[in-house]
Amino acid sequence: MVLFSLSMGGIFGILLGICLVTTRPTGLLENSLIYRILNPIINTLRSLPFIILLVAIVPLTKLIVGSSFGTLAAIVPLTIYVAPYIARLVENSLLEVDNGIIEAAKSMGATPLQIIWYFMLPEAFSSLILTITTATIGLIGATAMAGAIGAGGIGDLAISYGYQRFDTTVTVICVIILVIVIQFIQSLGNYLARKARHQ
Repeated sequence: MVLFSLSMGGIFGILLGICLVTTRPTGLLENSLIYRILNPIINTLRSLPFIILLVAIVPLTKLIVGSSFGTLAAIVPLTIYVAPYIARLVENSLLEVDNGIIEAAKSMGATPLQIIWYFMLPEAFSSLILTITTATIGLIGATAMAGAIGAGGIGDLAISYGYQRFDTTVTVICVIILVIVIQFIQSLGNYLARKARHQ
């Protein structure tokens, strides 16, 4: 669930983040219409708690995967949940790129696409790694709620066998596993970001 949702959400999120940065006022491809459409949509999706989004888009989930129950059905809301989250983080990362670099690229005759691909993304690469790390951790938290539609996962295990059956041992084990996984992902993200900064 996490890998597939993160892959799909990451692609959409990065593209949306680039669109937000380039179409905003004073952006490379300033377009107030696109920006005014994208910005509130992303804000709206980000403001919805995952469990509400999960229920709200059941008809869309059925349309896409033919079911509203199970692991496959959970991937749709998870992707829609994480994409705008990544988009905002990508937007913040790209906005941190020194404007002098962009101006230098323009003066060399680089096209907007070249500026994005060869200047903005490489400059923001370490920050983007941390963005994906943060999104992955948030997505793991959301998968726990995906158990509500029979998606399984460690969160569902903790609720079904730990909480509902009053088995504290199962709950504690699930918590420990989640903490270890999150610590590993964060440490890996920090390490990769450091490596990217020193290249």
